[in-house]
Parts: sequence; structure tokens; C-alpha cells
Amino acid sequence: MIPLIELENVTVRRDEHVALDSVSLSIAQGEHVAILGPNGCGKSTLIKLISRDLYPVLKNEPWALRILGREKWRLFDLRHHLGIVSNDWMQMCTRDYSGYEIVLSGFFGSVGIWPHHPVTPAMEAKTREVMHLLEIAHLAERHTNEMSSGEARRILIARALVHDPQCLVLDEPTTSLDLRSTHELREILRKLARAGISILMVTHHLPDIIPEMQRVVLMKQGGIFRDGPTAEVLTSAALSSLFGLEVEVLERGGYWHVL
Repeated sequence: MIPLIELENVTVRRDEHVALDSVSLSIAQGEHVAILGPNGCGKSTLIKLISRDLYPVLKNEPWALRILGREKWRLFDLRHHLGIVSNDWMQMCTRDYSGYEIVLSGFFGSVGIWPHHPVTPAMEAKTREVMHLLEIAHLAERHTNEMSSGEARRILIARALVHDPQCLVLDEPTTSLDLRSTHELREILRKLARAGISILMVTHHLPDIIPEMQRVVLMKQGGIFRDGPTAEVLTSAALSSLFGLEVEVLERGGYWHVL
């Protein structure tokens, strides 16, 4: 099967800084993967690369960035395969639009609905469907700038799901969430994973890795540090080296914790 995402020898610069250094990575269709690493290791740059907000450095030696085997995509077409949920979108969508409007606006790549948008009954039905799936139908009329961080995060996930993407791509999904909101979000992600939607998550927080994620990629200083099955990668020795301090890793009920 053609990989969902494939990087070969990809380098990305941000200003004068090399954010990704000759990275090669392949993620299969249907796979649930966590990408873990400290701040500044290149995780968010990788997400921006996949979403086409950043582009690789052109090099003389062979390199490639492919999604479903293709190097070139129209951004609108890409939404049917990858649903991107980033903190940048979180900031843009937290304003005086209702939750329903924010979710519906995913069909148009906008923030909110405008008079020229050709909203159809099928779009409205799909919006209600995904809000029900994520258990946020009660937020339809509430403005996103009046919601908690956890509620707004689920609204943003629903916005990404209106296109029925193959994979949901999450950048630090539990940032600013309290314990209850974090638990509720993890349960929603597990529900989506069981429904057949791939989850690709970047995080620096070990407990974000839900039990359905059987592969973990560790990133360090713009490169791949470890890559493999979750239980083999999330070891005390590997994470101590990754974060530069002695830690003990504990697995409990399918979730991983650092002591």
C-alpha cells in the first residue's frame, strides 16, 4: 500500500536555523503514530511541512516529500486526506463565531461563514453529524471565545472532520487543557481511532499517547532519534537521553507516564 506520508532526506530551514535535518520518515495508511520530543526538536515544523505551511530546502542530492504517493497537491484536495488541527488554527478560530459556524466553515477553509459561501443541506447535515460524534452538539450556538479550551479544541477537531479525512493530524493537542478536559479529549481520540480514522500526533507530553498508538517516533535536534513499536521506544533509557535528564517510564492501562 502507498504510504500516507513519506519523507526522504528532507531538510527545512526556518530563518537561519535548520529545523529538520535530512529527515526520512514513512507513515502508513491506517497507522496511529505519536511523534514525541522536547521543545524545539522539529515536531511542529514537521506538521507545518505536511500541511504545506513550510517547504523543504531544494538540494542537489535526492529528496522527496510525498502524500499518498504524490508530491503536488491542491490544498483543498488535501483536506479530504489530512485533517490538520494546530494551535495556530486554535488562535484563529477562537472568536465571536458560534461553534456551528466554525465547524461548517471547514468546508470552505475559512473562519466563519460568509454570504458568498454556497452552504448546502448536505454540509449542514455533515456538520451536525460530526458535532454529535464528538459530543459537542450542545455547543452549536455558543461563541468559541466563550468556550473552555477543551470545548474549543473539540470544535476545531470537528471542523477538520467535515471532509472525512483519512488521518487527523494533531499538534500538541492538550496544550492549556486541565485534567478533565485532557481526559475527555483522549477519550474522543480513542473513539475516532476505533472508528477507522488514523491519528498522527506530535507532543512533548507522554500521557497524550493513547493506547491505540502502537508506534512512536522520537525526535531530537531536527532529526529522528528513535522509531519503532511503542513499548520498545518508550523506555527509561531512551527518554532520559532524549530529554537530557534521568527519568523512569511507567505504563499503566495502556497509558505511559514519566516519574
